[in-house]
Amino acid sequence: MKSASRLLAIIKKEVRQLSRDRLTFGMIFGLPIIQILLFGYAINTDVRDLKTAVANQANTHLSRQFVAELRETQVADIVATADTPGALEDMLRRGDISIGVYIPPDFDRRVIDQDRAAVHLLVDGSDPTILGVANQLRSMPIAFDTSVQEPQKQDLFEVRPYYNPERRTPVNIVPGLMGIILMMTMMLFTAVAIVRERERGNLELLINTPVSSAELMIGKVTPYVAIGLLQLAIILAVGQLLFDVPVRGSVLDLYIAGAAFIAANLALGLLISTVTHTQFQAMQVTIFILMPSILLSGFMFPFDGMPVVAQKIGEVLPTTHFIRLTRGIMLREAQLGELMSDFLFLIGFTVFAMTVAATRFTKRLD
Repeated sequence: MKSASRLLAIIKKEVRQLSRDRLTFGMIFGLPIIQILLFGYAINTDVRDLKTAVANQANTHLSRQFVAELRETQVADIVATADTPGALEDMLRRGDISIGVYIPPDFDRRVIDQDRAAVHLLVDGSDPTILGVANQLRSMPIAFDTSVQEPQKQDLFEVRPYYNPERRTPVNIVPGLMGIILMMTMMLFTAVAIVRERERGNLELLINTPVSSAELMIGKVTPYVAIGLLQLAIILAVGQLLFDVPVRGSVLDLYIAGAAFIAANLALGLLISTVTHTQFQAMQVTIFILMPSILLSGFMFPFDGMPVVAQKIGEVLPTTHFIRLTRGIMLREAQLGELMSDFLFLIGFTVFAMTVAATRFTKRLD
């Protein structure tokens, strides 16, 4: 009986402590709900609304009908038009589109000719899922309003995969995995930084120094920037030596983008450390952010195929923008200037998170 009484007392104590820990208590209910919603929305093998541009050089009734039929499939979301195949290639390189549709001037004759493809699909092959969806378009039903015999579906399209024609998985995975690894390590390192100082009592020593909040934050971040760049070099070396992952663009551009991403995650980690009280809580919040960064960043599933709400959440995550930068520079040979919007987002995110973290941090013990 005494043992049961002591055991009951310990159980009550833990329950009471959990009820006081609002963050952990919220995680108990919030984490499973958020995870099921993320998996439910992000894991979507039925990809729709891929950003598509059309270069219709035929500009005939039949070609315009084909474009309308293509739009009706809901697989291709036609967001732009172009004059030449070269313009489509430029859009692919910048990451503006996932699929380019080139309709040659003699489209009407090609529809009749069973020996030549009537349409050329230029596909961003850096994502195997997109390439698979493009191949499915080859068998899509086209109800041409014409007296000619309907062509065989396999001869209507010619699919041209760009950037990863061999469809090797590491070529797609490694540039994205680079962002996941850096995010996980950088954010976790700094998320526990201030909390660790508080738990060890070192914060009392910092209180008695003339160091400002901003100086303390920058001082905490700076050593980890070098660590992050070293990790970036290791990932690149392993990816090239073991998996033959190319770096077609500028290595300098890649490191500049990597430095911006590292700074963004370090700033986010510091912000987490200012809203948590224990290292365990800091790790909980880090895991909470890690899951959507994996699922909603385009790392595992095509970004365009996600619901609008999931895309809006993904746009707020630094990992989404860094994966666009790595795949653009490494695989599509894009220059940093062509991907400037994603780079500027990382800079702005860093400034915002560091400002909020410095504002929240006060040189006193709770």
